[in-house]
Amino acid sequence: MKPAVEIREYRPSEDADACRRTWNESGWVDGAKNEEAFRLFAESARSVVGVVDGSAECLVNVHSGSLRYLDLDIPLACVTGVTTSRIVRRQGLAGRSTAWALAAEAIAGTPVAALGVFEQGFYNRLGFGNGPYETWCTFDPAQLVVHSTPRIPARLTSADWEAVHASRLRRRRWHGAATILSGELTRADMLWGEKSFGLGYRDETGALTHHIWCSTEKPRRGPYSVDWMAFRTREEFHELLALIHSLADQIHSIEIHEPPGLQLQDLLRQPFKGRRMTEASPHVQRMSSSAYWQLRILDLHRTLAVTHLPAGPVRFNLELSDPIESALPARSPWRGVAGSYVVTLGPESGAERGANPALATLRASVNAFSRTWLGVRSPTSLSWTDDLEAPPALLGSLDRALCLPAPACDWDY
Repeated sequence: MKPAVEIREYRPSEDADACRRTWNESGWVDGAKNEEAFRLFAESARSVVGVVDGSAECLVNVHSGSLRYLDLDIPLACVTGVTTSRIVRRQGLAGRSTAWALAAEAIAGTPVAALGVFEQGFYNRLGFGNGPYETWCTFDPAQLVVHSTPRIPARLTSADWEAVHASRLRRRRWHGAATILSGELTRADMLWGEKSFGLGYRDETGALTHHIWCSTEKPRRGPYSVDWMAFRTREEFHELLALIHSLADQIHSIEIHEPPGLQLQDLLRQPFKGRRMTEASPHVQRMSSSAYWQLRILDLHRTLAVTHLPAGPVRFNLELSDPIESALPARSPWRGVAGSYVVTLGPESGAERGANPALATLRASVNAFSRTWLGVRSPTSLSWTDDLEAPPALLGSLDRALCLPAPACDWDY
């Protein structure tokens, strides 16, 4: 008999135990550990479950956030988790549940969505395209170049989650930065690691101005990982680096997700020598990069209405395809963003349905066009590697109009 399958909103009283089991099977939690973190995570999100024969076997979590686009913050749907139990792998349930959740976000008026990926390809089928490469630096903190002695910091624990979250919300933000609005998610993040800790600084009012949050499985010697750092000014950034440097007497290596717009290699002594000397060490010094998150446009009209570029205008026809429709239930009023548009990109941008025979035409998937819009790569570059094509003259005009700072997420989720 074919199993009964339903996709619906998460109900904590009915679904929590089954969803915790799924997280345990997926390796996201370890047995009964992190039960409170799971509760905070699931209940602070708009969560969707895929139910098979009455049991929740797939869980999709979406948190409200914002995306920094140049100097503006626009609403962002952050898909913070997609987990599937062992018994329904490769049945399409995760894709359909995620599509269901994205449709709800689009109907609610959220223009853009983003998520972290376990591998490239799965979420491409839902219209997501790769974000930019981001860099992680692992180094001996003794090799940091610092020019000051840090003040004695405040010790931070999970009890300080409200102050920590407020500090994260006030941090310096770069083009492409994601921010999750729920403080409950920061609280959950601070509860995951049993050996996690934070260090930071407060102003005269007691507000936390800048801080780091770290995790490790080996507190005695490391490696340590800086899960995030929040700062607003050059002086605060350098004080946090001096604070990390002060750990060098005991800690042999520390990993940092490179802050947006900055190059940590500028502040390291002999990084290539350190890499060669530690190649086979548990404290290997290195820099690595990957495009680990993806984004897609959910509402083209709303997205372009808040797009104000310093260059342009460029006006063109857009033939947009969207693969998500096949994953949506037939009754979904939102069918993706495929269609024919006349688009303007410039100081005032917009899209209207239809076509203008006097204009050149760009043909693209929503995956590729979303990357173009954010400035992940130039339109010409994407015409070489992604599903995007246009006459050379139009590509050149779009390259100039969309010459944006390199985007950086700056909030892992």
